[in-house]
Amino acid sequence: MMAFLTNIHAPGTRVRVTQQTPLRDRTWTNIVEGLIQRSRQAKTGSWFAHAKDDQLWLDRLELQLDDGEIVVLNLDQYSVVEVIEPA
Repeated sequence: MMAFLTNIHAPGTRVRVTQQTPLRDRTWTNIVEGLIQRSRQAKTGSWFAHAKDDQLWLDRLELQLDDGEIVVLNLDQYSVVEVIEPA
């Protein structure tokens, strides 16, 4: 399991996830806020030598947004998960 998944909070915790994608001359940033539904590692269809089950495993965080939409985020080294304290 990758290090950043060990710090993910329990389902029902409100979080803000900031993800960045480095581009050639700039960085694309996306911010999502919602309630954690679950966090897990899930394998993809990609083959990756010497990994568990010879598959590429991704850290995934499922959030429920304020409008009820469920989103699945693939977390990587550019992802920052912050707990949002209740008002």
